[in-house]
Amino acid sequence: MKKENTPAIGVQSINLSDFETQTKLRVFLIAKEFAEGFKLISAHKLSVTFFGSTRFAEDNKYYIQARRVAGALVKIGYTVVTGGGPGIMEAANRGAKEAGGASIGFSIQLPNEQSVNPYVTENVSFHHFFSRKVILSFSAESYVYFPGGIGTLDEFFEIITLIQTKKIPHVPVILVGTEYWKPIISFMRANLLKKFKTIDAKDLELFTVTDSDAEIIKIVRSAPKRKE
Repeated sequence: MKKENTPAIGVQSINLSDFETQTKLRVFLIAKEFAEGFKLISAHKLSVTFFGSTRFAEDNKYYIQARRVAGALVKIGYTVVTGGGPGIMEAANRGAKEAGGASIGFSIQLPNEQSVNPYVTENVSFHHFFSRKVILSFSAESYVYFPGGIGTLDEFFEIITLIQTKKIPHVPVILVGTEYWKPIISFMRANLLKKFKTIDAKDLELFTVTDSDAEIIKIVRSAPKRKE
């Protein structure tokens, strides 16, 4: 009896041409997001990227401070860049727009759609988180982190990893809100540095913790210019 060649389980359900088409479409979309993001941010010579919680309302002290600091920065020639959503992102975009400056948003498409805040003057919408994160970290003169959730911490640790590994220049990373950041830094010092020895002491010098508007602005102004 002749033995039939039976395909492996599941293989018969795969349409190779559809798989190749979907792959090409995904690569095209990723390339399109990078191209649009790089084009927009490259048009602005000096920029500062703001990160922080989406959950802070306009009466929250960190929302108020982000709005105030963003307004001060655009007045000295900086473009404000955010993820384009609510909370701290809205506050920074709001302060920039109210001060007459450029207010960029790089928004993300989510199942429960996150709308672009009304203070963004230029926006690129992203489907992929990773391409959006690349653009948010591209060529800013400084990064300003307000208190936030898992996403904010993810973005903070990614930036200091890029600086630590010399994948990007050692630009200022400013952590605003000592009551929020100091326990996190204390954990890093006690556990990562002293107990487990998984970081070096110099890694704790990759960022500055502050509550002061004046110090934030001073650090940003003294930062090297990354785009000419």
